[in-house]
Amino acid sequence: MEIQTPSVSEDADMGRVNGISGESEMPQRRRSDVKVYKEFCDFYVRYNMANALANAICERCKSVFSHTERMVNSNGELYHEQCFTCAQCFQQFVDGLFYEFEGRKYCEHDFHMLFAPCCQQCGEFIIGRVIKALNNSWHPQCFCCDICGTVLADVGFVKNASRHLCRTCHNGEKGHGVGKYICQKCHGLIEELPLIYKNDPYHPDHFNCNNCGKELSADARELKGELYCLPCHDKLGVPICGACRRPIEGRVVNAMGKQWHVEHFVCVKCEKPFLGHQHYERRGLAYCENHYNKLFGDVCYCCNRVIEGQVVSALNKAWCVNCFTCSTCNSRLTLKDKFVEVDLKPVCKRCYERVPEEMKRRLAKRERDSKDKRKKIPICL
Repeated sequence: MEIQTPSVSEDADMGRVNGISGESEMPQRRRSDVKVYKEFCDFYVRYNMANALANAICERCKSVFSHTERMVNSNGELYHEQCFTCAQCFQQFVDGLFYEFEGRKYCEHDFHMLFAPCCQQCGEFIIGRVIKALNNSWHPQCFCCDICGTVLADVGFVKNASRHLCRTCHNGEKGHGVGKYICQKCHGLIEELPLIYKNDPYHPDHFNCNNCGKELSADARELKGELYCLPCHDKLGVPICGACRRPIEGRVVNAMGKQWHVEHFVCVKCEKPFLGHQHYERRGLAYCENHYNKLFGDVCYCCNRVIEGQVVSALNKAWCVNCFTCSTCNSRLTLKDKFVEVDLKPVCKRCYERVPEEMKRRLAKRERDSKDKRKKIPICL
């Protein structure tokens, strides 16, 4: 692919903007001076030119000026105020602002509609510098790489499948098409394993070990911006992250028999770094408290939620501290309190004493039958 760089044209006029590729400058907005005829005369009197305006005429209607009317001075050309109008809509210029192109003056709206190109990216009129590329016009800040967003107005671009890309992205796309890396130094294809240096791929033989000077291979290690061969790096005693297998230059997390980058020691489920907070280990994996409880924690028999904090084990069930209450009066119970199981729920001693005697006998009989049944269950050996 050919690298294309728009050429700069300092003296480009509107005709050239619409006719060639490259860069151009749009005409800038100008302002006229409006004064009374007498004020112009007073100005010229100070320079011994009392009769300079005696025969002055309007550039448009070719008539003279009266001594009391207002007149417009536009770059040395004089007009009646009502004659100084847009060449397209014939309306007076707001605040004296106008654009001049090919000897004619236009208001801002008509100038945009007639001559100013629209940016292909944002759709707005372009005033000032224009980038012409791929048969379209662009604001300089809108002409960016379609992949990484780098502004291309001053660095050139490569046309790639009707896209405008910077050189780096073009090389990446080219390498991706053949399933290989592109060396960021020689821009050639990397046939074997690349050397990753500052997150970019390179041919390993472009570098030498910072310690012994040997030519590097793909297993070289980067430390504090310098590259080392594997033997030299191991002699430095730098810890290796258990997740990314890269050297750890800053803070080190020691956990689960390994060393980690702070940002790489994360929960195996949500992948959020622990950042010094407590973690829970199970079968060689680390979990945050929330996911550990959801996966392996006790579920309260009452509220059916994972129990966070202290667990009350009673009646062969698990309970939250606040959920372990009397099922009759809702008073909170502890394992030190006396309670009775009624319909698989705890009942405090006070409420149980209010139960009719007939009901107590039935509950006692049910309890005995349940124990006898458990004793009769055969045990398989």
